[in-house]
Amino acid sequence: MVIGGGPAGATAAALLAAGGRRVVLADKDRHPRFHIGESLLPRNLAIFDRLGLREQVHALGVFKPGAEFVTDATGEQVTFSFASGLDRRYTHCYQVPRAAFDTVLLANARAKGAVVLEETRVVGAAFAADGRSVVSARGSQGTVRRFAARFVLDATGRDTLLAGQFGLKTADKHINSAAVYAHFRNVEARTGEHAGCISIHLAEDGWFWMIPLPDGIMSVGFVSGPAAFKSRPGGTGDLLFERIAASPTVAARMRAAELVSEVTATGNYSYRSSAAWGEGWMLIGDAFGFLDPVFSSGVLLAMASAEMGAAVADAWLDDPAAGRALARRSERRLRRSMDELSWLIRRINDPVLRHMFLHPTNRFRMRDGLVSVLAGHFLYERPGYGLPLAAFKAAFYLLSGARRMGLGMAAG
Repeated sequence: MVIGGGPAGATAAALLAAGGRRVVLADKDRHPRFHIGESLLPRNLAIFDRLGLREQVHALGVFKPGAEFVTDATGEQVTFSFASGLDRRYTHCYQVPRAAFDTVLLANARAKGAVVLEETRVVGAAFAADGRSVVSARGSQGTVRRFAARFVLDATGRDTLLAGQFGLKTADKHINSAAVYAHFRNVEARTGEHAGCISIHLAEDGWFWMIPLPDGIMSVGFVSGPAAFKSRPGGTGDLLFERIAASPTVAARMRAAELVSEVTATGNYSYRSSAAWGEGWMLIGDAFGFLDPVFSSGVLLAMASAEMGAAVADAWLDDPAAGRALARRSERRLRRSMDELSWLIRRINDPVLRHMFLHPTNRFRMRDGLVSVLAGHFLYERPGYGLPLAAFKAAFYLLSGARRMGLGMAAG
């Protein structure tokens, strides 16, 4: 039983069904539906290949060759090309309209043989000591159905069904942010070799994303701490437009912008579950944890953890002991990867880290290692990554110490 039909749930269901397992996927919504998180990472390509979907994703998305960082403080900017990372196998990805992207993934799960039930909300799951479960779900007409499942993958996203049921969810006190965002037309787009890049504009107390989408649409969002969203007159839209106007680098690109969607806000971004699995179940995607989206890691984390979850479920169904062993390894890998990315996210507003992003050096291959993190390779085995990332962290701590002593920071 897979609960949730977003990228995590659809990926896991497709992989398990393709391997001959009987899979039921229940999703509370009906696709297509709007979702934020349009920017994908190069390491997604390997999963698209495994699902047989690379050409379909290519057809619906905007080619993404890298990521650009811009600072309001000085107007400086730097672009990281994915082709310069340590892993040269995956050197691009795509910016995608999530409604269409998620629909493609769910249709693929159905085509692989999974039974997909849309507009079916799971309202509870009861587990026996041996891990077998009874999952209760309510359809659009109010009828409750019960499913006897030998294994459950929770892909309920920020609803965190099982993490809530078992009291596992813990907020990340170090990354406490909120976002306000919308879609626009007539936003100045990057051209030439930087066309299609995501732009991260670093404001004084937060950051903006600018993601080019098909048909001339630009997704624009502002992320900051709670203080930026409290005690503000007006509504959500007023806040977004005020912050755009206050950012010289963003405002310059949006002089002729036209709003073409509702303005949406979301808060309490980052959290983690204290356990990723138990007897007969595993959490995947946002159901396990969510990170601030500054490095566009959400969809990759969802789909990569779905691969792990599908492998655990497949092993468990044949041999629960083997399934438990694989679940332990998968959880360690997932936590290590999220910890590695969190180290950067927690410091995104730090002047030293911003300086290092805008003045990258390739001493000890630090720049190439950073590009590989931005490309999503942090989730996978990475020989040769240790020294560049350790050197980057060491440089950060040295520069931070020098700054505290008033010695300043030198580029590189």
